[in-house]
Amino acid sequence: MAKSAPYSSPSTNFSALPSAGSVLMASVGSLLVISLMMVASASIPFAVSIGNPDLYFFYNQLTFIGIGIFLATVTYFFRLSWFYEMVLQFAMLAITTLLLIVTLFGDTINGSKRWIEIGSFNFQTAELVKLVMVLFVADFVVRRSHDVRGSWEGFYRMFIVFAIIGTLLLLQPDFGSLVIIVGTIFAIFFVAGAPKEQYFTFTALATGLFTMAIMTQNYRLVRVQSFLDPFDDMSNTDYQLARSLIAFGRGEGTGVGYGESLQKLAHLPESHTDFLLAITGEELGFVGVLTVLLLQALVIGSTLRISYNALKRKQMRLSYTAFGFAVIFIGQTFVNAGMTMGVLPTKGLTMPFFSYGGSSMVVSLIMVGLLLKINHQSPRIDPAKCRHY
Repeated sequence: MAKSAPYSSPSTNFSALPSAGSVLMASVGSLLVISLMMVASASIPFAVSIGNPDLYFFYNQLTFIGIGIFLATVTYFFRLSWFYEMVLQFAMLAITTLLLIVTLFGDTINGSKRWIEIGSFNFQTAELVKLVMVLFVADFVVRRSHDVRGSWEGFYRMFIVFAIIGTLLLLQPDFGSLVIIVGTIFAIFFVAGAPKEQYFTFTALATGLFTMAIMTQNYRLVRVQSFLDPFDDMSNTDYQLARSLIAFGRGEGTGVGYGESLQKLAHLPESHTDFLLAITGEELGFVGVLTVLLLQALVIGSTLRISYNALKRKQMRLSYTAFGFAVIFIGQTFVNAGMTMGVLPTKGLTMPFFSYGGSSMVVSLIMVGLLLKINHQSPRIDPAKCRHY
């Protein structure tokens, strides 16, 4: 008997374009190269000032990328249906909740308790929460589709989970990650067809909680005020944002030259982390910043394309998962670029695949591994089994 061909969806308008997987890998690979190049340049003065070898942070970033690629490869070889088994879903939620609690008993770094120390590596639990919440919500809106679309029961159930995770994140505190997670949950519920009354309720509730969180913590209120006028107190509250804007201003169109930044010379603190884009703007100019943002757009576009292809095949869990990852990439890119350019208040969020940071880099690459698995496996899934995906 002849072997049946794998299932394939009808041709689409994307047929003349490179495959989503190819674009995703090329874009992420390019961002990783630029990241290593800019981390090496931006971090040398800081590394030397604290007594480390000049390329200390470069080699750390290279190690994080290596670990991330390894774990992404491992993830790629798992069965897709395994990620949506109920036992695993609740096990992952329980583990991440436990890790968030353990984090609260860790060392305080820069006024926050966001990391678990694993040898010489500090793991930020909130990055794992983003991955787990996307998988959980993507499965939840399919498994409980009637409750999500036809009643308030789905909203109430999800709110219980969110309240626990959100409270633990606020206790760290990690307001930025909480905003990204809330936005991702909201977006997945939106595309899953939740009633508009729930959008209004969810938006009002989130707005109220976020406003309260800002007003009750003085440092958050100061950041908002600094954003409104970044040059009124350059020696204190506006220091980072003002220096970031100066870096962009010096770079102009093509930059002052690779390695020639002045702001990284102790003017912009730890510029290889959240403000790496500012140093890129100073050294490589508008051209360098535009290149990074265009590559991020390609990552996001290819991720949405993977989601759309799965949606056409009625593989709803896979589609919502890819869509959730795209929302995270969009949110973190927008917030990171926005805060460095003075469009948004300063917030400690990394730019995916670019900023220095082990936890973010590793988890983002695991997401890529899962996206590539979805892209590869989705056309081969029997239509009769789509309800499992």
